[in-house]
Amino acid sequence: MNQLVIMKDKQAVTSSLQVAQTFGKQHKNVVQAIENKISTAENSALLENMFVEGQYTASNGKSNPMYYMNRDGFAFIVMGFTGHKADGFKLQYIKAFNEMEDQVKSRTSILSPELQFMQGVVDKLAANERTQQRLETKIDGVREIVATSTMDWRNETSHLISKIARQQGNTGESYKMTRNDIYDEVDRRGGVSLKTRLTNLRRRMAEEGTSKTQRKNTTKVDVIAHDKKLIEIYTAIVKEFAIRYQVWNEEY
Repeated sequence: MNQLVIMKDKQAVTSSLQVAQTFGKQHKNVVQAIENKISTAENSALLENMFVEGQYTASNGKSNPMYYMNRDGFAFIVMGFTGHKADGFKLQYIKAFNEMEDQVKSRTSILSPELQFMQGVVDKLAANERTQQRLETKIDGVREIVATSTMDWRNETSHLISKIARQQGNTGESYKMTRNDIYDEVDRRGGVSLKTRLTNLRRRMAEEGTSKTQRKNTTKVDVIAHDKKLIEIYTAIVKEFAIRYQVWNEEY
């Protein structure tokens, strides 16, 4: 078994990859569990210091997201893992965290009081810098989302939806699910049925002699394009989804 706990940024951490391997979970499910916790508004402030996003290179050469987590983040995620085998793995992790933290304390205790003080100052400055960087990234991300206008709404909302889908797993299914959730919300707020309007639009296109291929490629976004009010509703909803799923994190 690989090393359960490592040192990163002066802190004992483990990774979502290691947790998935140890507990026999699919890595994408561990990542999804972490992101679901982080994206919950009431949890985000408390959890931001427990998890740090990283990248790893898969066997196919593709760069994929992963997370590093400290002892608290680990405990928060695996508390729902049950069973005798899972309990055994939890105890192994607790032991590994304790040993790594004891090593750090041992190395620090060798330093003189003056150097220990300076080490503490450096660690604090580094932690503040990481927090500031996360905050600046979040502000820039929200500012970009809010600036999305209805002038070039199709391209800009498509760009945001792609980011949301990547946060949801970066698969064709996650993209489809994101689109459908947004369309459902447009139906609800606009008091319309995009499905019915799409059917009617394709029927009119057929009557006008439009090719079958063109009709098939016509989507609910084309329906929205015919209604200024729906464009405004759709754009607003996409912005809200982008903020909810914190799409700026993929660039951090």
